[in-house]
Amino acid sequence: MADLEDAPLRDVPFRITHPERIPKERYFDEEFFRLEKEHFWPRVWQMACRLEEIPEVGDWIEYTILDDSIIVVRAETGVKAFHNSCRHRGMRLVNGQGNCQGGGFVCPFHGWRWNIEGKNKLVWGRQVFSEEALDSAELDLVPCRVEIWGGAAFINMDDKAAPLLDHIGPLAERLNPHNVDKLQYEWWYASVLPVNWKLAMEAFMEGMHVMRTHPQLHKASIGSDKYAPPDAPAPRAVADSKDLIERLVHMYGVLSEGMGGMVHANDVAIMRELKDQVELPDDPRAALMEFQRVVNDEITRRGRARRVPMPDLNELARHPDPLRRYVFPNHFLLTQFGNMASYRIRPLTPETCLFELASLILYPEDEKRPRPSMPDPIPADDPRYPPISQQDYSNLPEQQIGLHSSSFKYMRLSRTIEGLISNYQRLLDGYLLGIEEEKLAAASRIASAGLDWPIEDIGFGPTPQEVVAGERFTTVQKLR
Repeated sequence: MADLEDAPLRDVPFRITHPERIPKERYFDEEFFRLEKEHFWPRVWQMACRLEEIPEVGDWIEYTILDDSIIVVRAETGVKAFHNSCRHRGMRLVNGQGNCQGGGFVCPFHGWRWNIEGKNKLVWGRQVFSEEALDSAELDLVPCRVEIWGGAAFINMDDKAAPLLDHIGPLAERLNPHNVDKLQYEWWYASVLPVNWKLAMEAFMEGMHVMRTHPQLHKASIGSDKYAPPDAPAPRAVADSKDLIERLVHMYGVLSEGMGGMVHANDVAIMRELKDQVELPDDPRAALMEFQRVVNDEITRRGRARRVPMPDLNELARHPDPLRRYVFPNHFLLTQFGNMASYRIRPLTPETCLFELASLILYPEDEKRPRPSMPDPIPADDPRYPPISQQDYSNLPEQQIGLHSSSFKYMRLSRTIEGLISNYQRLLDGYLLGIEEEKLAAASRIASAGLDWPIEDIGFGPTPQEVVAGERFTTVQKLR
């Protein structure tokens, strides 16, 4: 941690001093939340919208994060972003989404007007203002940085931040072959959850909770449970190749029903159709590989026959990668076959957040799709949510309450399975402390990783080597 002591850094309460221990106050303390609001959210790249939300010139959406409101608009010269505040007296210019091609942005208070490039075009009552008050350089809308990746517009309010791909480059390289830029909304829901935004995210950063939280999925899983204790009963043995494939298809069916987007019902239907048609080797392992190859080929073939921009799934299978991808700081893409489930989590108060869940799929490229819009929040137990999501949501409020117990001091993390939580939390500290941007970008490339990731040295703060004296800790460098 010597590199932190050479620069003037802010004082951060409840800072992480041990990478396996996360102080509980980070999930509800008002001062810690204030520091996040002031020093974190204005400096990080955030997925503001998917481009299908602004398909035509003049289309705009409002993206909100705490007290900040940003307009993202498709202008003649590309996608632009501006702070959503009138230059006269601070009135919010727009709300929700719309199209302003005809008249640009018009302040509903006094009628000042801007075009979709953010240039001021009208000051109503100009003659009653002094020349100094109407300096043209101060009348244009304040721009916000915006960059495009994966079919989405990402915004950053910090002009000094490194480019988006400097933060997520290795992750982007792994997801680009999945044609993530061509995915579109199939459905999209949102709920206000009574939990801290970080707590909501961490429910999806490890798989250990499946056994208890999602018993239907655990029961359907094939093979040994890597989290089970040594004396746990052995899983039911595979009888033969046919038995293995039957169980595989059943597992995907449970996952599809429970998760939505990640495994689509159409893919499961193809598996069910093929399982009795494919001639399989007697060896179960060889049979599994052959069946997966045939399924990948068929999903790819049928998708392309429908003019869907389907990647070659068998080509992707040659480069194994975690199926769940975390895009720092608050976005998840969970991929399987040609589809993805998408999560986006935004803070509202120290102990509430807005959680969005969407199914993203590939549609025929020439199919005209309706413009999607941000959904109104629904209850977390709404039957429109798939059952696995409802099970996760039911845990979170109880965990938020449990953190307030006087007997509980800190999260106790696994070094090998729950490292994603430690990695991003220590990176959060870097923003609050005031670490230089180059180090933050490098750490972001490490923190943007997959499910069940180990604790890694992110380049600053407490490292595994410093804490685990005398014990060698091998980090995984897949995303550097």
